[in-house]
Amino acid sequence: MRRRILTPACPCKQNVPAVAQWDDMQQILADLERADLRRDQRVVDSPCGPHVTLAGRRVTCLCSNDYLALAGEASIRAAAVRAVERWGVGAGASRLVSGTTGPHVQLEARLAAFKRCEAAVVTTSGWVANHVAVGALAGAGDLVLCDKLNHASILDAARSCGARLRTFAHRDTDRLVRLLERRRAAHRRCLIVTDSLFSMDGDFAPLKELVQIKDAYDARLLIDEAHATGVIGPAGRGVAELLGVEERIDATVGTLSKALGCVGGFVAGRGVLADVIRNTARAYIYTTAPPPAICAAAIRALDVIRDEPERRRGVLALAEQLRAALGEAGLPTGQSTSQIVPVILGAANTALDVSRKLLDDGFLVPAIRPPTVPPGTSRLRVSLSAGHNSEDVQRFVEALARAMGRVASQERSNGHATEGHRESR
Repeated sequence: MRRRILTPACPCKQNVPAVAQWDDMQQILADLERADLRRDQRVVDSPCGPHVTLAGRRVTCLCSNDYLALAGEASIRAAAVRAVERWGVGAGASRLVSGTTGPHVQLEARLAAFKRCEAAVVTTSGWVANHVAVGALAGAGDLVLCDKLNHASILDAARSCGARLRTFAHRDTDRLVRLLERRRAAHRRCLIVTDSLFSMDGDFAPLKELVQIKDAYDARLLIDEAHATGVIGPAGRGVAELLGVEERIDATVGTLSKALGCVGGFVAGRGVLADVIRNTARAYIYTTAPPPAICAAAIRALDVIRDEPERRRGVLALAEQLRAALGEAGLPTGQSTSQIVPVILGAANTALDVSRKLLDDGFLVPAIRPPTVPPGTSRLRVSLSAGHNSEDVQRFVEALARAMGRVASQERSNGHATEGHRESR
């Protein structure tokens, strides 16, 4: 006689039709659609570069993080191809099993020398780099203080590491000091974390003030130079180099995915920090290593950053040209001082409409909307590349003026809702 196996029913599914179980997800998408916050992916039919192909059309790409135009640079592609022929495609296992290869070790040595520190640890992404760095520097019983506009990976890492998280208003060092005065004594260790170059605003963290504050309150300072690495500073080492405070930063997170044109992240700092990450960080221990070919490509990208400073000088000059032109047109760009230039439009639907009209005119600049930016600050986030030129900038400014004029005319005639009405629903 066969035994009957009884499987307890899941209470969440009892008497619920199969289709209805997905209604909550459909509702999420419908709510996003009504608030002009739903996202759709665009398929690019060409390599990353200052100009790309979308649906058979060549358009100017002003949204990539490939700031030095290295993603398609011939010598970097050649370095990756040679490494694939030598090492294959995948690493095969995690770094501590069999995934560490010669290119991994060489890249970490090059990054440590580039950042002028004892050691560097390469990770599969910048997101992972922030998680392993924050987790190594803070935990239960500690205090983590973050700028509210820090990258999501920093805030998520701080929430998951077991420490007490508190945020302070963007670049508000007075608020940071008040938090330290009230809370520092009650915690074993304190970690202050900030982006050095903020990805949606293009402005710098006040690192000179932050190093003084962290010293005064016996805290550590971790900075994320993801958007600054390769572009900012005389040698491209980042905002800390530009402001002359590199030696006073306790640890740095960087990325291979932006100005270096590759993919991956890294943590740079003391040797003991690197060893702790390798021995305790779950996201490092239990993740397959980055492909060796990516490491080889990144090594070559570091060569280009060293040997071709005109790339970063050029892209920063273009950003100055763009800010000046937008200022003359009365368009706010916030406190941008970098290759990232926001055009703040306010309403999500306005940003979407302007973005669509720009694409019609041959410019790919997606609308940036909540939750990436606060409600009421939807924008175009223009990111320039060393592959762009002055003519690209001028044509964009002219196209933006046309797009905004058409959108304003449509909104007047259609009586579109304001940001407060649209985004509060």
